[in-house]
Amino acid sequence: MIQRYVMFKKTFLIVGGLMIFLGGCLPKSTQKSNNNIEAKVDALVEKMTLDEKIGQMFQASDFHFSSDEDLKNAVKEGRVGSFLNIQGTEKVAEIQRIAIEESRLGIPLLFGRDVIHGYRTVFPIPLGMASSWDTTLVKRAMRISAVEAASMGVNWTFAPMIDITWDPRWGRIAETTGEDPFLTSQFAKAMVEGIQGDLNSPSAVAACAKHFVGYGMSEAGRDYNTTYIPEPLLRNVHLKPFKAAQNAGVLTFMSAFNDLNGVPTSGNEFTLKTILRDEWNYKGMVVSDWASIEEMIPHGYAADKKHAAEIAVKAGVDMEMATTAYIENLKKLIEEGKISEELIDERVANILRVKFQLGLFDKPVENAALSSDTILAGSHLAHARELARNSMVLLKNSNHVLPLSKENGSLAVIGPLADAPHDQMGTWVFDGNEEDSETPKTTFQNLLGNRLHYAAGLEYSRDKSQKGFAAALAAAKSSEAILFFAGEEAILSGEANSRGIIDLPGIQTELIRKLKKTGKPLILIIMAGRPLDIQQELEMADAVLYAWHPGTMAGPAIADLVFGDYSPTGKLPVTFVKGAGQIPLYHYHKNTGRPASKSDVIHIDDIPRNSKQLSLGFKSMHLDYGIDPLFPFGFGLSYTKFQYSNLKLSNKVLNSNSNISVSADVQNIGNFETDEIVQLYIRDRVGSLTRPVKELKGFKKIRLTPGESKNVQFEIAPADLEFFNGEEFATEPGDFDVWIGPNSVDGLKGEFAFE
Repeated sequence: MIQRYVMFKKTFLIVGGLMIFLGGCLPKSTQKSNNNIEAKVDALVEKMTLDEKIGQMFQASDFHFSSDEDLKNAVKEGRVGSFLNIQGTEKVAEIQRIAIEESRLGIPLLFGRDVIHGYRTVFPIPLGMASSWDTTLVKRAMRISAVEAASMGVNWTFAPMIDITWDPRWGRIAETTGEDPFLTSQFAKAMVEGIQGDLNSPSAVAACAKHFVGYGMSEAGRDYNTTYIPEPLLRNVHLKPFKAAQNAGVLTFMSAFNDLNGVPTSGNEFTLKTILRDEWNYKGMVVSDWASIEEMIPHGYAADKKHAAEIAVKAGVDMEMATTAYIENLKKLIEEGKISEELIDERVANILRVKFQLGLFDKPVENAALSSDTILAGSHLAHARELARNSMVLLKNSNHVLPLSKENGSLAVIGPLADAPHDQMGTWVFDGNEEDSETPKTTFQNLLGNRLHYAAGLEYSRDKSQKGFAAALAAAKSSEAILFFAGEEAILSGEANSRGIIDLPGIQTELIRKLKKTGKPLILIIMAGRPLDIQQELEMADAVLYAWHPGTMAGPAIADLVFGDYSPTGKLPVTFVKGAGQIPLYHYHKNTGRPASKSDVIHIDDIPRNSKQLSLGFKSMHLDYGIDPLFPFGFGLSYTKFQYSNLKLSNKVLNSNSNISVSADVQNIGNFETDEIVQLYIRDRVGSLTRPVKELKGFKKIRLTPGESKNVQFEIAPADLEFFNGEEFATEPGDFDVWIGPNSVDGLKGEFAFE
């Protein structure tokens, strides 16, 4: 029996100690500012009538009002705290003027809008952004998005979405930054800081960490579906990005749609009160997702709207989005003694605090919206091109078919996504305009002129008509190489758009098969909102570039890579499965008691007839898929090659009072100057709960010229080894493996002990 000496740290002790420490270390000016805001909040709440308080807890849209006059009267009377999807420089400024100058207490309004991956300048979908593994690029993209949105009066956006998912069938995987809690936490921080910027700036926009919590684990990948998440998994995976968002200063949280372990998250006191308020000491605002309070009725958790309002307000939801359970019932609940006005005061204080932090009380009314000259600025489009370029992942490049030369002969551009300006923007784009999109067809036409042979082949991704095949084959036969733009339309991913079969829709594969028979080099460029099952297409193609839905500047970004002006540098933030039957498959899975190795795998087609039941062994694997994914987490090729060597640890023993350094040399042994994303993984070999086979704990992006070598160093601290064991957070003594490598499978391996 292994004796283990466990250093337990109770959650409330960690959080409480950190809060005391950080509070004591805050600059006096910051403490004074916080104290001033609290004093202002308390004074304002004291002046408010109950109706005005309940009004602050209502986020309305224009459909709630019979006319503009009705809307303006509601603002004057203090019956609205926020508006959803009302924007436009003049309109917002006028409504805000009424709130500040004509309402009794002059409380400004929040104007909310979904600005998920761009406003008019549309960036890659968040899953594509995550493939860049570059928080600096993503932070700037979100700042640009906020600046453009603020110019139209938006001062609150419902991003970042930091749900973790292991299921590519789920449509909203497109809005996530992937499967990993560490990577998602880094992007949570970057996105919050990018959106909010300097809160004293006119372009400051409040961010919203969503969806709290567990939404990405919906059963069968069906949106809004039930989630069951044991507490260790909840704390070790799903809560981590939200804690990172809070640490980054996020002003608002959003409760989710799903029921978590039987309790809808918009009425879940364990997550909203015990964890968010009591343990984390979160002082910001919680808004429900659209109608999620009233949806506790069909969930079977609330009997009616009044019951739903009671549950949600007690659990900790400060503002209701879109529906009217609060404004219709909170006053009645107080009269019936089911809730207290003091509880309402707490909820309203959280809302007012955000408005003071954003400086809305101090900003002149005429600055409610800024100049719209920033929209589609040249620097914004240039950044959209750069981020799109960095988000694309090279999955295959046989015989170095890529990059192509601009000077070589003719090129066939074929496929339903080659000239799809709407679809290339991706899901959940309210303000992007397809007329702003530069498609691949347009870009390659401009670059190649009459050397480009274009034929769509299929009109859209689900098209099942072969009427365009002949023109596509003719274009291919008259060209030296084929670029086939495959994928799925934007509508096939995003909210409520889940798929059970995740292959290329329509008859794209049939057209690819016919193009392969021409004998011309076949390069697949895939635009999609999820990791698709592309196993058979992968075998047919000479090269595969996964472009996700790249946004406004898709065409130029793809051309930059195809012609070798830049090398692909993206790495996968999700595991690619061989088929839906492998789901869920993710890199930090458990080992099981009967793990299979590659030598254990017996393919279903190789099993002799009449085999005895015991002849195949007893290992954890699929007879048809084996044990490997199609592509592992962190994978991505380049136009050059990198060699990893000389792994070193500064010490073989880590203790609670020290860190250790682990380093490796990375050399560019190819002929192309480019970036490499170097990744650090660890494994706790034995734990009081079984531990993952590998956990991402760090990554660095380095640039190397041909022949150049750099030493890449990471620090491992005791906190990196901590996990929730079912009762407490613990850092447990024992042996650990460590890897530095290019992805979650390959790399140099070392070991150390924690004492």
